Amino acid sequence: MPEAIVLINTDIGTEEEVMNTLSTIEGVTETYIVYGVYDIVAKVRAPTTEALKEIISSKIRRIPNVRSTLTMIVVEGREVTQKK
Repeated sequence: MPEAIVLINTDIGTEEEVMNTLSTIEGVTETYIVYGVYDIVAKVRAPTTEALKEIISSKIRRIPNVRSTLTMIVVEGREVTQKK
């Protein structure tokens, strides 16, 4: 299943509002407000690459107060479990 990490810049003071909107979009599986160059990090999954593109281009990038995005397509991943 195609997956991407999307780094999002928002208008100042609208991070919570944008994160709430992100959480309503099908395919967005995780969202975080962060400090640094970007304001929000979102993890997105879709059944196809075309569906992933549609979520990012037509939904996330069009949310009011989203100023810019940077998308990183995941090519390989591993879930980390901590040993006790």
